[in-house]
Amino acid sequence: MNRSCSACLFGLAFLIILFGTLPSFASPWAEVGDNQLRGDIEILAAAGVIDGITTHWPLPWQSIVQDLKDNSLKGQPAFVRAAAARVLGRARAENRPGLSASLDIDAASTRSVVYGFDGMGRGDGQAQFLLDYNSQSFAARLALGGFAQNFRGNSTKLMPDQSYLAEKFGPLLLYGGYLSHWWGPGWVSALSLSNNARPMPEIGMERLDTSASTWPVLRWLGPWQLEFHVGLLDGPRLQPNTFYNALRFTFNPAPGLEIGLARTEEFCGRGHPCAPIRDYFSLKNDPLHVNNTNDEGLIDIKYSHTLGGVPVQAYMQLMNEDSSPFTHSGTSHLFGASIFAPTRGTPVRLTAEYSNSISTLNIFSFGDYLYGFSYTNSTEPDGMRYRGRTIGFSLDDDSRLLSLQGAWSDSGGRFYELSFHHANIGNSHSLGANILSPVPITLNMGEARVSLPWRWMKLDLAGRLQDNQLPPHSGFAASIEVGLRVGL
Repeated sequence: MNRSCSACLFGLAFLIILFGTLPSFASPWAEVGDNQLRGDIEILAAAGVIDGITTHWPLPWQSIVQDLKDNSLKGQPAFVRAAAARVLGRARAENRPGLSASLDIDAASTRSVVYGFDGMGRGDGQAQFLLDYNSQSFAARLALGGFAQNFRGNSTKLMPDQSYLAEKFGPLLLYGGYLSHWWGPGWVSALSLSNNARPMPEIGMERLDTSASTWPVLRWLGPWQLEFHVGLLDGPRLQPNTFYNALRFTFNPAPGLEIGLARTEEFCGRGHPCAPIRDYFSLKNDPLHVNNTNDEGLIDIKYSHTLGGVPVQAYMQLMNEDSSPFTHSGTSHLFGASIFAPTRGTPVRLTAEYSNSISTLNIFSFGDYLYGFSYTNSTEPDGMRYRGRTIGFSLDDDSRLLSLQGAWSDSGGRFYELSFHHANIGNSHSLGANILSPVPITLNMGEARVSLPWRWMKLDLAGRLQDNQLPPHSGFAASIEVGLRVGL
């Protein structure tokens, strides 16, 4: 599509805003992308009001709502009761039966280098019309629009992202479509699977209810979640017809303790033998036993607790490229901590997080590195990437990111967030391995964001200042981004 088509697309979007008449949005999940909602859920989990399965997104509403109905809020602080009211109100609104429609628009003068849980647009602009249907056992969404990576070009593309069909089947939710996932405790980064790349077409299943098993031998696991999906890495690739699968098991064996185990895999594709079942169970993958797939193993641990009425959490995530968990593991690392500092109203969430995708030779052998190793291997030149973006950490291979973030809500439901990021992108030992920059660069970026809900719409505004840019640009840059979601 050319520039005039892009203009037509956004013009049509604004006309729909003016003349739309249907009510708001719906979803069977708490979806990736809303830090205000996620903060409320973390507060409730730390207080013991809901279970501790909070790192496995999207989260089925059914389990959250059941916990809120079963637990009394008597004796809980006012900010916990307020968080419960917001979450329950959101769940009820998004589970209303029937049809609903909405419109999403996002435009940025320059897209953000760092893409976190609440990342906005992935290009210069996008617009989507969403039509949702909910019933007691079935949910569906048709999301169609356009995505412009760069307004200066003529590459606007059809965008079906977030379209899906979902059916309740006993204790499971079966789904197919284009869903964003976030696996891990990080607020700014997730090493193996995040929303950084656009969602691929996939089919999958997960538990509807994360409550503990009634089997005595498994009861010690506490609340748990299991999800498996298979997707197609379509679009331009050096090795087309490559498939992707991801399995994650998350459990909450003690109050406040959440452990996640995951495995992601690329398989088949041009130039590779295609025996999915055989290769899936071929777990050895080291220099002496190279398998036919590109695998990543993951463990993350998060501990949440309330100290003197103040919710706090500490977390870590480790991603292994090789099969050995400790030696020649090829490990990337993420560490972080958050505190929900008390105020007169809603607590202020303060987070410090550090991510490093320079793989260590052994699990904690810092200083002994394997470069250009985290998201690719010698047989998969495309690596764990989709449509030009990494499926996990937004800064790709051989990068480090230190982030400080503060976020809070006011009594009117408005949400504010301030972030500072110090990023080292790429490394001189692996020139060309990083898809963001062919040469190493360092940049500092500050971002201020505000979300303004009003009746049937929500406006997101972001302003960014940074002291360097991705090649071919360099030097200071200022940018703005505007996102608008409207219930029609």
